[in-house]
Amino acid sequence: MSTAPSSVKPAAVLHDIDWGTYTRLLRAFERRRRFRLTYDRGMLEIMSPLWEHEKSAYLLGRFIDVVTEELRLLCEPGRTVTLRRRRKSRGLEPDNCYWIANAGRLAGKTRLDLRVDPPPDLAIEVDLTHSSLDRMSIYAALGVPEVWRATCEGLTFNILEAGVYQVRTHSLSLPRLASADLVPVLAQLGRTDTTALVAQFRDWVRQVLLNRTG
Repeated sequence: MSTAPSSVKPAAVLHDIDWGTYTRLLRAFERRRRFRLTYDRGMLEIMSPLWEHEKSAYLLGRFIDVVTEELRLLCEPGRTVTLRRRRKSRGLEPDNCYWIANAGRLAGKTRLDLRVDPPPDLAIEVDLTHSSLDRMSIYAALGVPEVWRATCEGLTFNILEAGVYQVRTHSLSLPRLASADLVPVLAQLGRTDTTALVAQFRDWVRQVLLNRTG
């Protein structure tokens, strides 16, 4: 990613917060989606995403839309839905998330319950402000199989293996796609119109990705 590191800190980091308080705060912030809440065993971080953060999350999400559309894959988007498990005492809101392999299991669902529903197959994590909590460990505890993590240093595809994320060259959910495929387009973020970038990426998918085996 070409975005420079931000000096903006989380809005608040609270300690000794029980699950009931976390749940009540989620309801209180439900209509104020510019705030994101991350909970990890008693610690609660309240973050307000930055402009460059949202642009990166949107563009990566559009890339996933394009690939699933062009490959004719079932896909259920979760956007920034809260992922939480009381038994794990953890919860967060991804920057984007998708059910792909498990899309059929979410068909017709109006409410997500990770006690019975599968976690998203793929989540997007844009970390330009250096969260005070280890969000990747929370994704792992919730069992999210794949996280695309964008930082000031670049983009990595992180695959959950034996409870720990390992950086891999190719996506698990979209196995024809490599993280290196997205670098040239992401490098243009901020210098080229976002609509043009998505169109450029769609052309590449049709010309290159659809002809790959995998």
